[in-house]
Amino acid sequence: MSYQVIARKYRPQRFSEVVGQEHVTQTLSNAIKQNRIAHAYLFVGPRGTGKTTVARIFAKCLNCTGGPKVDFDDADPRCREIAEGRSLDVLEIDGASNRGIEEIRELRETVKYSPANSKFKIYIIDEVHMLTKEAFNALLKTLEEPPAHVKFMFATTEPEKVLATILSRCQRFDLRRIPAKLIVDHLARIAEMEGVKIDANALLAIARGADGGMRDAESTLDQLISFCGSEIIETEVLAMFGLTAQSRILALAQALLSGQVEAALSELEQLDSLGKDLGRLLADLLRHFRNLLICQISPRGQDWLELSETEAAALREQGRLVTTEALTRILEVLSDCEGQLRDASSKRILIEIAFLKVVEARNAVSLDAVLKQLRQLRDDAPSSGAPLAPPLDPPRAAPAPAPSVAIAPVIRETAPEPPPATAPPAFSLTVAEPAAPAKTEADLPNLWAKVVDAVGRASPFVRSYLLEAHPVSFAKNILTIGFDPEFADHLALVDNSRNHAIIQTKLKELGCDNCYVKFIQAEAPEGHIARTSEPPAPAPAPTPPASQPPPSSRPPATAEPPKAPSAAMKEDDFKNDPLIKKALEIFKGQIVEVRG
Repeated sequence: MSYQVIARKYRPQRFSEVVGQEHVTQTLSNAIKQNRIAHAYLFVGPRGTGKTTVARIFAKCLNCTGGPKVDFDDADPRCREIAEGRSLDVLEIDGASNRGIEEIRELRETVKYSPANSKFKIYIIDEVHMLTKEAFNALLKTLEEPPAHVKFMFATTEPEKVLATILSRCQRFDLRRIPAKLIVDHLARIAEMEGVKIDANALLAIARGADGGMRDAESTLDQLISFCGSEIIETEVLAMFGLTAQSRILALAQALLSGQVEAALSELEQLDSLGKDLGRLLADLLRHFRNLLICQISPRGQDWLELSETEAAALREQGRLVTTEALTRILEVLSDCEGQLRDASSKRILIEIAFLKVVEARNAVSLDAVLKQLRQLRDDAPSSGAPLAPPLDPPRAAPAPAPSVAIAPVIRETAPEPPPATAPPAFSLTVAEPAAPAKTEADLPNLWAKVVDAVGRASPFVRSYLLEAHPVSFAKNILTIGFDPEFADHLALVDNSRNHAIIQTKLKELGCDNCYVKFIQAEAPEGHIARTSEPPAPAPAPTPPASQPPPSSRPPATAEPPKAPSAAMKEDDFKNDPLIKKALEIFKGQIVEVRG
């Protein structure tokens, strides 16, 4: 008797023997038991996952003696004919070599004839996506309304190439990649039956190389038995297929996470000199960092992954060296490298560059973190309205009776360029009437307008938030400020000790001593429109007293008197803010628009 390879010798013969595809075999078994058998089926999945095997077992269930039934007799002549590929009523067609319209026309002619000695005539077309468009169109009518004795079973690895009109006429079953643990257990049983001794690490290496395909794993075991004899160890598996030992993958990841670039490049050089598949090495690294990310995100991550005890311990140790955000950036770098690897003339150089980027990605700071730090610096900065400098020009004696005097900053428009944000502004004395504190709710809008105006002179940034807010109440020395739900996310930005101090200081200047501020979320009253409040017009200058000498007959000077400062945010003030400048320098950006 001629030698039979392991993949054929141990091929499953009934649904219970199929490994890792229970969602498909259970559905087909129930369909048979309930007599809900369709006329066309499509089996989709990666190579070596059991598409054609499932189709053959299904054919045996349908055409067995006394069928359709799931528990058929292995010694049934009809089942033996199907298993050996000599049944007249179960025809297996290779779609790659019978892809033309002529072959499909011939098939359409044969479907008219009844089966020779079975209940159904079954057509199994493998790699059905290889059929031409014309062949698919010729098959449409027969596929939609075949004779009652005809069943179609298609198998493909590329369902996206199958016409949608064909897909809509079939029941589709997607076969999954088989987990490594199931492959290891299955290979261990085969090795025991073959009288071969193989260690657990060697089985795991075979399963990793098979990438979820049972047929690939069985073919690899068959080749290793021929190469190694009756005893197989891990190093022989790695040497034959160019795989990298799991311990070296862990060591390489440790070097990258520790920032040891030289050690990582040295490890890569050694693996390359040993003839390891660099593409496979990169895929193994991607898998390792993905497992590390999952374990960090979820405490149950190790239960989902196929990990050995050594790998699980390494993941726990390496998880302390890196954050989730850094792992995400590392995976992006390695994924980009994997996409470029196929077209690279030098894979090693490309991977070396990727390793350098991985170390940089580990140490990089996210944009959100930088913005958070900038916001914290701004909140901790001293208010521009606190300790005022003395006036540059002392005022002359004011006529009696003199109203109270308030100090206000003056921005001189004739200056060649605005002063830095940190420099103290120039001040002069201007006359203003004292503001009376709000005694009733009716006075609240007037007080609110003055508060917004006063705060705007001290901090345009705080004023920009207050323009989105509205006064809720002023009772028991507490001014309650509300933000409409539309602006609720601004509460966290404005509700801090610095802004409380600014507003309380301005309330005190307006005659409201020992007052406090409270920010809440509250719907704006009807008629309130955010960002439309403007500061009240400045009070007219007082009329000179009669005793003052008449003005000179000289023509008036061309220089205009200094204007009252605008509470709106000025473009130059914003651009010259040191924190804004620092942000532009860090991110190499530019300001395209400044909104008041």
